[in-house]
Amino acid sequence: QVQLVESGGGLVQAGGSLRLSCAASGRTFSSYHMGWFRQAPGKEREFVAAIARWSGGSTYYADSVKGRFTISRDNAKNTVYLQMNSLKPEDTAVYYCAALKTAITIATMTRAADYDYWGQGTQVTVSS
Repeated sequence: QVQLVESGGGLVQAGGSLRLSCAASGRTFSSYHMGWFRQAPGKEREFVAAIARWSGGSTYYADSVKGRFTISRDNAKNTVYLQMNSLKPEDTAVYYCAALKTAITIATMTRAADYDYWGQGTQVTVSS
């Protein structure tokens, strides 16, 4: 069982930055691949970024955030981060972190339905 708690959301102007954190409970954090997803009002939850379970693990990004967002993890602190730069109004959404035990393919890490555990979400609002 893994419990995830996101923090760091808020209101920021376009072009600004935010860093989201996701703290995980338990001693098995390093066993999980971690992902960030987001959901805007009236839209489906979409993949943002993912990082493989080992420290310095491979990272994957949605095209819409590539070059602007950076995912990282600190297994010693049981925490995954999402650094968001050059924010745009279309980045406005509730951001969720999620934990995935087994990734058969890279595509698995981009599919919300395959993740095992989810946080409660944190709101990010980008004003124009």
